[in-house]
Parts: sequence; structure tokens; C-alpha cells
Amino acid sequence: MSTTPKVALVTGATQGLGLALVEGLAQRMASHDTVYLTGRDLDRVTQTVEAMPSGGARVRGEILDVAAPEAADRLAARLKELHGGVDIVFNNAVMRVGPDDDPREIVEEYAEVNNFGTTRVLRAFAPLLRDDARLIVVASALGTLHFLAPVLHDRFDGLASLDEVDEQVTVWRDAVKDGSARGGPWPGFVNIPSKIGQVAAVRTLARQRHEQDTPRGILLAAVCPGMMNTPTSAMWWDVGNAPTPAEAAVALLDLALEPVRPGHYGELLRDGEVLPWAPRAYGGKKARRP
Repeated sequence: MSTTPKVALVTGATQGLGLALVEGLAQRMASHDTVYLTGRDLDRVTQTVEAMPSGGARVRGEILDVAAPEAADRLAARLKELHGGVDIVFNNAVMRVGPDDDPREIVEEYAEVNNFGTTRVLRAFAPLLRDDARLIVVASALGTLHFLAPVLHDRFDGLASLDEVDEQVTVWRDAVKDGSARGGPWPGFVNIPSKIGQVAAVRTLARQRHEQDTPRGILLAAVCPGMMNTPTSAMWWDVGNAPTPAEAAVALLDLALEPVRPGHYGELLRDGEVLPWAPRAYGGKKARRP
């Protein structure tokens, strides 16, 4: 019996966790499968693909800058033409922030990559998911309402569409840019609202697609890879004993390649376990936004 070749795609894949995910997928998928290694710089993509170890699935490089408004749609259309659909998508593209960065100066690009890039990937590739596919957004344990002031919970909870998610991210971004966030309830660390926005996007799309995805064995989820030993993390914390990107990638690869576990759909996961979206005392009731 012939088996349809599988297609996987990883964004932000020229280094760190993204590269580890590509390497892991290539090792664990079959030789007739294809893994797309994507990034925004042609030379880096080309060099990274050329340096990939042999064996396993074929690795192909593609340019994808998630910050470019039409880029995800163009690549999705190309993969649909070539393969008819996709089986695994890891949205891993991220802009890092350092301790010395002024949030007001970097937040526009930061949100463009991390948040609007996420919703672009979700919009572009969700329609291409084949049966038993996985669409996974790499986020963080910081992406829950536990880390947000209660007065802001309704901004990200129970949203009706990805457009609404983008609108709320825009409100936060603009408040950081004009300095008003400093005097309000927004966290000073821009990573927190950004990660919450990413998880909110996954939860919002999951509510829309749950009925059609569940019978088809599709998993849509956000995932926390945990602390990793990378140069960026080392600017903030002591990561000497933290896992390498390759070690952190194992749990994510298991999520992408092993059977779906009940209760994982639409959730934020860490090491195969669900991280609660909201504090227990929070009822999740919608409040009217000011």
C-alpha cells in the first residue's frame, strides 16, 4: 500500500530551536517526506540546508519572513500547489528582546514578528491541514492570564476571531510605543503580553475549528519549550544547566509525531501537560472593554 508523503514546515529555522526541530523532523520522518526549513535571509537558509546531515526526510529551504504581510499566504499557496496540503507546521519565528532594549523602540517590529506573524501563519496554513496534521505555535509559559492584571483578562479571553486578537495586540503595542503602558496595568516585560497574544490566537482559532478538526485527528496547540541554553536566554538568566535546543525539541517533536492526547487541542502545553489558561478564581466571563 502506498503512503502519501508527509510535508512539514518550520518557521524561524536557521538556528536554535527552529533548526533543532527541522533536524529532528528530518531524522524521524521517512525518506519520501519533505521538511521545509524557512527563514527570512536567503544566504542563511541556503547555508543551513547545505549543512544538514544526510538521511531521513528531504530538507528544502524556503524564504519566509513572517513580518511581511503576504509572505505566509504566498508560501502556503506554493505548498498547496506542490503537495496539496501540509501535515506539520511549527510556527517558531521570533524576534528576541534583550535587557538593554527600550520597549518603545522595538515593540513595533517585535509585535509584527511574534504576534502578527503568528496570526498570519495560522490564517495561511490552517486551511491546508490534512487529516492527522499538527499546527503548533511555539510560545511560553508566560502566555497565560496568570501573568496579566485581572483588569486586562477580557482583552485576550474568549475573542471571536484572529482579527480581534490582532486588534488587542495593536492596543497593547501602541500603549508601549506612546509610553502610556508604563503608567497602566500592562506588564513592563513585553514578552508577557506578546506570548499571551500568541496563545490567545491559538485558542481563538481552535474554538472556530474544533468541530471540524477533532474528527480528523488534527491538533492545533501552543507549546512552551521551557528554558534553553541559548545566547539570548543567557542575557537574562543563568542557563548553564538548561537543556540545549536539541534537547528541548524532543517534547515538541513527540507532540508533532505521536498520537494526539485528549484534552490537548487548543491548549498551551509543556512537556505534554496542559498549562491552565486562567487562574482558578477567574470565571472567564466577558467584560465590556473600555
